[in-house]
Order: sequence, then C-alpha cells, then structure tokens
Amino acid sequence: MWLHFHGRRLHPSYKTGSRGEASGKGLANPTGFYGRGKIRVILLTTSRRPTRRIRTFCRDLVRAIPNVVRINRGKLSLDGIAERAMEFNADRAIIVDRWRGGPGKITLFRNGPEGLIPVSPLMYISGIRLQREFEETKTKYIPLLTITTVQEKTTEVTKIAESLSNFLNISMSSMDEAVSGYPVAMHISLNASRHIQITFILLPETVEVGPRVTLSHVLWETKK
Repeated sequence: MWLHFHGRRLHPSYKTGSRGEASGKGLANPTGFYGRGKIRVILLTTSRRPTRRIRTFCRDLVRAIPNVVRINRGKLSLDGIAERAMEFNADRAIIVDRWRGGPGKITLFRNGPEGLIPVSPLMYISGIRLQREFEETKTKYIPLLTITTVQEKTTEVTKIAESLSNFLNISMSSMDEAVSGYPVAMHISLNASRHIQITFILLPETVEVGPRVTLSHVLWETKK
C-alpha cells in the first residue's frame, strides 16, 4: 500500500511532516494509539474501484485542505482503513464513495480504539468541478486555510460550516478577515438552485480555483 501526501508517492515506512514531506523512516505511530508530538492528519480514500475522476477529485482535496493524506483503497475493509489511519497518526478519515461513475457521497469518520465511527454530516453529491476545469487553477498545496460563508447565512449553511470547521480543525472567518489573513478560503454557500456548494477561493483576488462540490442533500443522523 502506497501513501500519497501532497502529491508525493511514499512507502508506508515513511512518516510525514507538517508540510507533507518525508521526515525519516519508521511508522508515524510506532507506539500507542497516537504518538505525542506528531501532527494528527486526516486519511482520505475512496470506495473500492474508483473512477479516474474520483481519483483526480481526491488529489484536488489533498492540494486544497491542509494535513490530508491519501491512500489507495484497494481491498481494504473499514477495519483495514482504520488500521492504516492509525499507522499514519490519522484520528479522522474521509471516504469518497462512487455513484454512476463519479463521486456520490462523502462520509466523515473519527478513528479510535473501536475503529472508524461515522460522524455527521453525511454529504450526498450532485456534482463536482475539478481544479483543472477552472480557468484559474492553483496547483500549489495550501498550507493555511479558513472557512467562510455568505453574509446572508441559512441554518443549513451555518451548520455545515461549523461541522466542517470542527472536523477539519480549520477556523471560521468573515470574508474580510479571510482576505487579510489567509491565502485561500473554503467557501460554503447556496447556488442558484438553492443547493449547498463548497468551493475554494484564492485570496485576496477572490478567484474560485476549486475543487467545487455541489450537494444534493445532507443527513445529520449517521448510522454507527
């Protein structure tokens, strides 16, 4: 099993530093469940037999969200994913599931002694737009990110923003704060069809660089 972290293809015997670089041999968590002094990361993977578009979408997410590592799912069960997450000091996991050839839903998990525990929200996807499909494409990895929302907030937008802020461990900011203090914002809003849209905006230019995810619906009660 190979680890993909910030565009690099690393053998599992390598641990990763805060900037996504190999920092020496040995597992990231050789003793105990989570080693002290090591950065906690988020493990990103897919359902089995992902399409090329899903793989590209996951690579975009790794570029857009700090401290996310990607592995190929292969034949891993959920328990297998939990074990891989523990090896890389990941206390959270994201699985992008396939539906009709493209990303169908995004499931969030906390990882602990009992394995992967799903947490809300469970996000069903109606469409995505990849980074390469934007005129302005930011290919560099983003070291610092904040979450912003529209001024006229709805309950659902606010709830998703707060939940993702908590799960990703990323602060929320007003747009004015974001422009003056961050290179990129994860912006959550409603599109013209009143569907929730999550995208990434380059600052201070306020240019959308993606990826963009449009949600069909969200479930707040997850099955344990």
